[in-house]
Amino acid sequence: MTQLGATITPEGIRFAAWSASARRLWVSIFDQQGGRELDRLELRPEGEGVHALFVSGLAAGTLYGFRADGDYAPELGLWFDPDKLLTDPYAVEIDRPYAYHWRLAARRNEGADTAPLMPKTVARALPKAVPVLQPLFSPGGLIYELNVRSFTKLHPDVPEEQRGTLAALAHPAIIAHLKRLGVSAVELMPVTASIDERHLPPLGLSNAWGYNPVTFMALDPRLAPGGPAELRETVARLRQAGIGTILDLVFNHTGESDRLGPTLSLRGLDNQAYYRHQPDGRLVNDTGTGNTVACDHPVVRDMVLDTLRHFVRHAGVDGFRFDLAPVLGRVDGVFDPAAPLLDAIAGDPVLADRVLVAEPWDIGPDGYQLGNFPARFLEWNDRYRDDARRFWRGDVGAVGALATRLAGSSDVFGKAGQPASRTVNFIAAHDGMTLADIVAYERKHNAANGEQNRDGHNDNLSWNNGAEGETDNAAIGKARFEDQCALLATLFASRGTIMLTAGDEFGRTQKGNNNAYAQDNTITWLDWTGRDQVLERYASALATLRRAVPALSDTRFLMGQSAEASGIPDVVWLTETGMPLAEADWNDPGRHRLVMLLGDAGGGRLAVIINGDRRQCVFTLPEREGFRWQPAIETQAVDLARPMPGRSVNFMIERLTQKGGAGKGS
Repeated sequence: MTQLGATITPEGIRFAAWSASARRLWVSIFDQQGGRELDRLELRPEGEGVHALFVSGLAAGTLYGFRADGDYAPELGLWFDPDKLLTDPYAVEIDRPYAYHWRLAARRNEGADTAPLMPKTVARALPKAVPVLQPLFSPGGLIYELNVRSFTKLHPDVPEEQRGTLAALAHPAIIAHLKRLGVSAVELMPVTASIDERHLPPLGLSNAWGYNPVTFMALDPRLAPGGPAELRETVARLRQAGIGTILDLVFNHTGESDRLGPTLSLRGLDNQAYYRHQPDGRLVNDTGTGNTVACDHPVVRDMVLDTLRHFVRHAGVDGFRFDLAPVLGRVDGVFDPAAPLLDAIAGDPVLADRVLVAEPWDIGPDGYQLGNFPARFLEWNDRYRDDARRFWRGDVGAVGALATRLAGSSDVFGKAGQPASRTVNFIAAHDGMTLADIVAYERKHNAANGEQNRDGHNDNLSWNNGAEGETDNAAIGKARFEDQCALLATLFASRGTIMLTAGDEFGRTQKGNNNAYAQDNTITWLDWTGRDQVLERYASALATLRRAVPALSDTRFLMGQSAEASGIPDVVWLTETGMPLAEADWNDPGRHRLVMLLGDAGGGRLAVIINGDRRQCVFTLPEREGFRWQPAIETQAVDLARPMPGRSVNFMIERLTQKGGAGKGS
């Protein structure tokens, strides 16, 4: 297909848009303030749905938008209205953020011209592409999920004018924090331009997460006031520090929402082509947002691929996380791991070595597809999240499931004899309770969202340690601290890629709000001055251990088999007495203790000692001639007065000595 969007030449600009159903398309040219329409020029059909026009005398920086006309019959999926100014789907920059207004959703002839309400697309000549370098991130590393605005909004070392922007991520204080945690790649929650859901402005709220895009390439001016160059420079600075960048992209829906939503871009150009519909003309809602992008349409497929290539070529990113990824693999509404778009992403020359991460569920038919994506894709593993929480909550019969998750989730990802896991293990993510709130709240507390606490998940697999929410009780506070340490240690001890959400390493809280998407305020802004620095140092120590012991960051499934060179099994599962777990032990519903004895720890073995019981316990580790057991993390060095008693995870490592002996762990 011909190049779409605005193509800048020394003589002028060629504008091109695609629509199979519009009878007429125009480009509207605006003054440099974006307030006055200078000209409205009709595009010419070029065949195969492409409408284009070359306009001489225009240069980079020109502000424009499209308009389209044709039949208006929303009940049939036709929304043409030339009074609606439309953002170019291939826009890479817009001149201002989107702001919801009821006139954007008005019916034809009822809302007047929407140009005063809409951002204008900026015609931008992109700089020379960056060299496509090998991604810094590799499976088994640490992904650090962050929201650009909330992450740096309150950071005292970041200049105030940079806080909340992409540029802030390149600040030395931020990079130093990421390096202390051993971050392999930051995963940026959406940085493309989004619009508030229509119910938020009347509540005085706004979408803080950005999972409501209008188009797919244009950055949000609030997050990237420097435009595409700001993302490019930030990615480069992070890369210099050894940290990759993964973009969280939303191709499953747009902010045009349901039939009552605004007309902003794709709906006004060709609603029937860009979105999926029921046979009766109603929009398909496999996303829960009101619409579903038709990723099986060839034009949409090309647009997604062009977007991914754009961010690789012009920003140098390591890869992508795909929100509600089954939508990308739906063909005629049915998920297919060999869907044309998934095949094209995995096989594209520019994308061939990029990191690909799927959120493997949507709410459509057969929408839960964990373990079913192509081999190139890593997948968010919610079974890991749930089983880890169940164990530490104290649920009965949870020890076997925890061991399976620690070992790489072969039950999910070991199909067809695959030797390595594609899991992305996480305890908490942006969606749901924070790690600190998991151990402080039994119930969600979402009243601030204005939906009478009806929104968000009801089953959080959380516990409060004796009091709901904030408390001055020292014993409860101690128990919560120990639980956070245990959850973090479990994550860092797990096979496969691990993901930590920003601030969970130092006890961030959202006061029990498990759906804080609408809280662009101190509920989601990270409190850097009030952070738990002891917990943070412990998380850093865990990261150091994970980097130092290859057995922890390996992605191969733990199978209990011996390596030829050493003859030591890759894992042995032990009771607290140092004996292998028998079938009766695995099936004991009251068992909350086990030892994961890893065979490859740089010459010795590593014992991950897990006590999920509040009662203290002395663990006995098997001796080996020529080695002795030592703590793998010196807790005094991170201001933990002693190895944590009761519910805890401790690490012991074998060191060479002149004589062996039995070791103890607590």
